Parts: sequence; C-alpha cells; structure tokens
Amino acid sequence: MDVPLWLALLVVGFLGIKLIRPPWWLVAVLLLGGYLVADSILGPAVDTVVK
Repeated sequence: MDVPLWLALLVVGFLGIKLIRPPWWLVAVLLLGGYLVADSILGPAVDTVVK
C-alpha cells in the first residue's frame, strides 16, 4: 500500500500531539527549526547523518 508522505506525517503528528501532549511552543519550535535547517546549508549534512 502506497501512502503519501504528507498523509503519514499528518497522522503521526496528530497521534503524537494527542498521546504525548507536548507544549504548543515545543511543536512550533521543532517545526520551524526543521524547516529552517532543511532550507539552509546544513540540509545536506543532516541528510547524510539521518541516512
């Protein structure tokens, strides 16, 4: 079964927020930080570490 990445991330994010109940500011910092790092010069370096 092929599931789009955006749908999988949406489901995992929804379940994580419902089950773990992190503070809203932590969610915002992680999302914004991930977006900024992915678009910066550190993106390829993080990609090689994650793989």
